[in-house]
Amino acid sequence: MADAALKDLIPQMEHPFFSLSKKKDTAIRKYEHNGNWLEIVPSVKGLATIYDKDILIYCISQIMEKLKRQEKVSQRVRITSYDLLVFTNCGTSGRDYDALVEAIDRLAGTRITTNIRTGDEEQRESFGLIDAAAVRRKHGLDGRLLWVELKLSDWIFNAIRGHEVLTLHRDYFRLGKPLERKLYELARKHCGRQPTWHISTETLLKNRARKAR
Repeated sequence: MADAALKDLIPQMEHPFFSLSKKKDTAIRKYEHNGNWLEIVPSVKGLATIYDKDILIYCISQIMEKLKRQEKVSQRVRITSYDLLVFTNCGTSGRDYDALVEAIDRLAGTRITTNIRTGDEEQRESFGLIDAAAVRRKHGLDGRLLWVELKLSDWIFNAIRGHEVLTLHRDYFRLGKPLERKLYELARKHCGRQPTWHISTETLLKNRARKAR
């Protein structure tokens, strides 16, 4: 559904689940604030980045649109690769399709341990952002990427079913710098209908999550 409103999970907007680096980041990250804690462990391919998150935003947006239409939804989401790239304001060259596969690998490889609740459940065990992924190409491994099927983690799906989402402005995907995206997410989460919102520099820096020693 190309006209689906952009939706993101509130916990992922408020807390640093994703790397803000464009470079490969294999450091374990830890974060704690107001009783919420988070440990992010990457695979050898690196931490999932805030750009990789576009795939999740797309899936969440599609599921929320189906719920709005009272259609059946599932943790398994099959998406046409071209539609996803266009929806997220990406190019559609061969390199963009390869980058999509790399992003899926980072999402599947990044492991999260947290006490941040989604729905009415508190998760205290390690889980991935996506539990499984299938990729279909035309004419073998060197062919054009046709579609991907993702199985979202229980943690993410619980948040979707609990409607713990906010609508993003369509131009979110036009924000080119990682820090711009993070600042927008924090402002969108906390400002609401207020004309202003205040945050200390110390608290803001916390949201980048520190490297574990």
